Amino acid sequence: MILNIILLIGGLALIIGGANCLTDGASSVAKKWGVSDLVIGLTIVAFGTSAPELVISTISAINGSAELAIGNVVGSNIFNILMIIGCVALVLPIKIEKSIMNNEIPLVILSSLAILFCANDITLNGGTTNLISRSDGLILLLFFAIFMRYTFSIATKGGGDDSAEEVKTMSGIKATLFILGGLLGLIFGGQFFVDGASGIAISMGISESVVGLTIVAAGTSLPELATSITAALKKNPGIAIGNVIGSNIFNSFFILGCASTINPLPMGGITNFDILSMVGASVLFFIVGWLFKQRTITRLEGAIMTTCYIAYTTYLVMQQL
Repeated sequence: MILNIILLIGGLALIIGGANCLTDGASSVAKKWGVSDLVIGLTIVAFGTSAPELVISTISAINGSAELAIGNVVGSNIFNILMIIGCVALVLPIKIEKSIMNNEIPLVILSSLAILFCANDITLNGGTTNLISRSDGLILLLFFAIFMRYTFSIATKGGGDDSAEEVKTMSGIKATLFILGGLLGLIFGGQFFVDGASGIAISMGISESVVGLTIVAAGTSLPELATSITAALKKNPGIAIGNVIGSNIFNSFFILGCASTINPLPMGGITNFDILSMVGASVLFFIVGWLFKQRTITRLEGAIMTTCYIAYTTYLVMQQL
């Protein structure tokens, strides 16, 4: 048990460190090639904060741990919306732009519904088992390609780089070492993390689905949480909105798309309750933007969101007792 905890914590540390190194190195290279800070932020940095989920879900799919792969994505999306947005709103109410309310947040709802439809083969297609197949994965990847095209069009029309984080340049050798070191950290850290999480699930008699939906999901969402809380403390909580939106769409379309294309993912212990909770969190995200104070997520609404996450997690744990 102790060894599994060490593997879990050590693996997570390697993943987060590797993601940071990979992001810094790749951003520096992209900057030298003349890519704008805004585009770097919307692509490379967005990939960097979602790299832990990508590595965990991909390795889980390769190892045949489908519940861990799906639970990681579904649980991370629920955590991102309810806990990250909720906690940031508690620190500082979040003002949401009208364009985000009308365009980006509905995309988060769409990505959640896409997973719901892909995961219900028995109900929708008369199949014998619910799974996210390779064809489902390819469809999700096509959705991701459309989203990336939309993202680049927004970056092109945006004009300025004011909303992007300034990218620090480094020498070519240093950038290469950062990229290689980051990749190694992600690969080995991901394997350690999956082994540790699976070992904990087995030793405690907890299903991989619950571990994926809770421990793994929260752990891999730490980069997003850190970024969002830091933004709130700097009196710029709106950054948290873009961070969560990009991460959730990336998780749903790209990460789950890649994992299911590598190996079809049976739903197993991941139920419609979990997926509908993700859909519900996405819809709640949209609703709180309009209630009470229009296009602002207030502290009260943040408290409601965090309470919903605590209630969801408590329910999962109680089901295992």
